[in-house]
Amino acid sequence: MTIETVSSREVYRNRWMTVREDAIRRQDGSSGIYGVVEKPDFALVIPYESGTFYLVEQYRYPVKGRYLEFPQGTWEEKADAAPETVAAGELQEETGLVAGRMTYLGHLFNAPGYSTQGMHVFLAEELSQGAQSLSPEESDLVVSRVTVEDFEALVLQGRIKDASTLSAYSLLRMKKRLP
Repeated sequence: MTIETVSSREVYRNRWMTVREDAIRRQDGSSGIYGVVEKPDFALVIPYESGTFYLVEQYRYPVKGRYLEFPQGTWEEKADAAPETVAAGELQEETGLVAGRMTYLGHLFNAPGYSTQGMHVFLAEELSQGAQSLSPEESDLVVSRVTVEDFEALVLQGRIKDASTLSAYSLLRMKKRLP
């Protein structure tokens, strides 16, 4: 099925995203509108060592709650940075960890029904501890280390609700990267 864009207008912009509204024509000839959130791709890192993951927990303002997730982010001020550079940087900034080996697992879309944003997923191994470098938005960030079994239990308990974290974990499992 193809949807044709008839016209497009920007309705909002800040340094993190742009929202546009497109007038569209569907394959059957009917008209409509489509709201699209344009955001740059981000990097998500799965820090794994000896049967455990490192997770970060921070307050997420839009959902008014604290949840566990894999380290992830984008660099608005360096939009042209390579995904592996962003991944290594986010891992170090959020957890203080440096990966001796970083493996690219793939690219997934975050919410393709309304957003252009995707994520590059990396597995970080051979970890060494360094210092965190948190931004003001991350000042309440806490790092936890959990076993794979505990990770799955935390999902079932509702402590891990981040769709990016869950889809990255699924990709890791499907690529058979866990023992």
